[in-house]
Amino acid sequence: MKLTISRKLLLSYLAMAFLTILASAYAVYRLQSLEELAYNIINQETALLEKSKKLMDLLIAQESAEKKFIILEDTSFQKLFQTRGDEFAGILRELSDLSFPQLTGAISQLKRLHMDYKKVFLREIALMQDNRMEQAIALSNGEAKKIAEDMSSCIRTIQKEAQGNINIQVKLMRTQVIRAFHATFLLSALSLMIGTALAFIITSNISRPLQKLKKATELIADGKYDGTLNVKRKDEIGALAQAFDSMAERLKVLEALHLDASPLTGLPGNLAIEKEIKRRLAGKESFSLCHVDLDNFKPFADRYGYAWGSEVIKEVAKILVAEMKETGHHEDDFIGHIGGDDFVIIAEPRRAENLCRQIVSDFDRHITKYYTEKDRKSGFIRGKDRSGMPRQFPLITVTIAIVTDDGTRFQNPLDMAKAAAELKEYAKALPGSNYVKQEDLEQPL
Repeated sequence: MKLTISRKLLLSYLAMAFLTILASAYAVYRLQSLEELAYNIINQETALLEKSKKLMDLLIAQESAEKKFIILEDTSFQKLFQTRGDEFAGILRELSDLSFPQLTGAISQLKRLHMDYKKVFLREIALMQDNRMEQAIALSNGEAKKIAEDMSSCIRTIQKEAQGNINIQVKLMRTQVIRAFHATFLLSALSLMIGTALAFIITSNISRPLQKLKKATELIADGKYDGTLNVKRKDEIGALAQAFDSMAERLKVLEALHLDASPLTGLPGNLAIEKEIKRRLAGKESFSLCHVDLDNFKPFADRYGYAWGSEVIKEVAKILVAEMKETGHHEDDFIGHIGGDDFVIIAEPRRAENLCRQIVSDFDRHITKYYTEKDRKSGFIRGKDRSGMPRQFPLITVTIAIVTDDGTRFQNPLDMAKAAAELKEYAKALPGSNYVKQEDLEQPL
């Protein structure tokens, strides 16, 4: 699986989430254990302690009622003894329903003693009804007292067991709280450390190539295109690095073309022209190379000066671009400036011929504005030829030589440019502005 940046981040978040869930689950588990202990303490051990205290109170109440009944011979104390006995028996039943295996023997013994205590009390009642008071008192101070003491001892055993269980479970609760705190703290700390480590690793994994990208961008801004990122990754940053390297290579080419472009006209120069011809030759496509040259430009520049001659060169570039737009500019059309008064047009053959025809047709109308009124009317200017002899020179005209390749004629741009130059020399011998196609000549030059 391709580990993209989003997947790396997702995996790190999932790892942190897993550890967080683990810590939370452990904390919940411990809380449930603590809740069970608290429940046992509140609902069982504390209840047992309270019931044992109540048993003790009821036992004391029964003893008091038994003694007062013998002394006062009041039947209301007999009823009170029975009432407290019933309450005592009810609490014993409640204790039997609770889950206290360790107290089963004590509770059973307490039930038996309580039954014996009731039987002794009934015997006391019978002795008193027979007016045998001394025997009733002796029974109360002897056997009844012994049973009450044994019952009290059983109740204290239950109380001690309940209190001991409470103490044990409170200690256990405290121990579990400490353990839960330590374990939760360790898991949280582990989650934090792993999360921090993952964040550092992923951040470094992203920031390092971005720093390289920033440095490479600064180098390109300084005009240095030779450096490459050399980032081999299979994520978005790797794709960005590849795109950046391609962009840098393209910018390098564009910079070379820009430096090669004519500073006067801004049109592509010789390097771009050669590259364009080479591309079309390699593609085996049919196209025409049109070599555009001005006639009688040197005498014009000698008379009017180099600055005005530069304006004419710029005007020619504007004418070529404008005519190309007027004839319906095609994205595959190309105009270049070889230098001086030489230009190049590259286009599809039929379109190239139409374009050249239009340029020749409109050229004279555009160029005459650079002459004085006197020279325009005369139709010539006075100057010196290469030998220094005075003579008359016609106004500037344009000559275009059109050489077409169908994918089989020329092997390289040099051969095609040479053929265009030779055809241009022939065309320049013709009067006025004109264009010539190589295939129109009866014999190849």
